[in-house]
Amino acid sequence: MVETQSRLMKAVRIHEHGGAEVIRWEEIPVPQLPPAHVLVKVRASGINHLDLWVRSGIPGIDLPRILGSDFSGEVVETGDAVSRWSKGDEIIGIPGRSCGMCDACLEGRENLCPEFRIYGEDMDGIQSEFAILPQNQLLRKPSSMNHMEAAAYPLVFQTAWTMLQDRADIKPLDTILVLGGAGGIGSAAIQIARYFHGRIIATAGSDQKMEFCRRLGADEVIHHHRESIADRVKEITAGEGVDVVIEHPGKATWDESIRSLKKGGTLVTCGATTGYLVNLDLRFLFSKQYNILGSTMGSKSALQAVTDLMEEGEFSPVINQMFPAEDVVEAHRYMESGGHIGKVVLTF
Repeated sequence: MVETQSRLMKAVRIHEHGGAEVIRWEEIPVPQLPPAHVLVKVRASGINHLDLWVRSGIPGIDLPRILGSDFSGEVVETGDAVSRWSKGDEIIGIPGRSCGMCDACLEGRENLCPEFRIYGEDMDGIQSEFAILPQNQLLRKPSSMNHMEAAAYPLVFQTAWTMLQDRADIKPLDTILVLGGAGGIGSAAIQIARYFHGRIIATAGSDQKMEFCRRLGADEVIHHHRESIADRVKEITAGEGVDVVIEHPGKATWDESIRSLKKGGTLVTCGATTGYLVNLDLRFLFSKQYNILGSTMGSKSALQAVTDLMEEGEFSPVINQMFPAEDVVEAHRYMESGGHIGKVVLTF
């Protein structure tokens, strides 16, 4: 029996918004274990751009806040009402939490739950030596992966799967434009689009990142600092445009993304890294019959589908660099430099 009430643990926490220097690797109490929860020893946690945004200052974030949405670890204790997990089970966490009782949850659309929250943003995250989570917020870690690999995929693959499969409903031979193909969402989207036999056009900001996208499965890659994305898309598609755009940068690429769509095409967006205020000419929206869809995270079934395919070897997370958790400040600065390809992971 682990005495959680008297134990201390180290956690990645912020008490104010700002640059990487505001992050603290500090000692806090291990929370008390409720009956239907499990105590997990965190082994690794992927850093997402969400962590950088929360640290920099998303409005409405309560402080202090433990960062982190992705993790892999093992169960070290179970509450009295836990039935599905045992000590020693190796697990990953579901990055979002929902109520489990509303219509959206019962229909398997947990990301539409009125109480849906994301770890590390709307509630404390899991970048800590131990974490306490509800028993229904965990999935079994793919046995083919180590903890670092397993911590690198949940949020980005769940998000990309939902955008492509659930929102855009891609079909074999669809042409798909993936913005930022060397990033977390982009590299996941390329692999998922390839799995569904799509024709993939990716964008990247360096020759190295372009080659990385090709190795992942992109058929064509556009250097978005040297070329007009929309003009190159029209050249590649003989003037037609693409069936689907996977958009997440926001303001900087929005106009190019819209111009890249074919008539009746679909744009799915999940983020606004470069800004959230964009222009939209309604005349083109209705005359070309575009579909513009928003997407946030995904359902548990989406993450389970991705996890099953990870186990089968269809997908693989791409890790660029690993940092000990105590070097989290350096890890954030490394990510903000923009040179990384794939995921940055903290090890505990």
